[in-house]
Amino acid sequence: MSATTTPLAEPVLLKVADAMRLLSMSRSVIYELIRSGRLRSVNEGRARRITRSAINEYVALLEREAAAN
Repeated sequence: MSATTTPLAEPVLLKVADAMRLLSMSRSVIYELIRSGRLRSVNEGRARRITRSAINEYVALLEREAAAN
């Protein structure tokens, strides 16, 4: 049986800098969203990480808020 290599999937846990790039927001805005509970995050050791699902949920929240106005 031979081992096959598969391409690496996109990371599930993102660094704050990656979330900054994805959302086009500053570091301070990302941390404020985390503090306010609008953007979920997890700790991995001492590092703060943001899941891809949390990014998607935040974008969906923004879309719902935009539709309500």
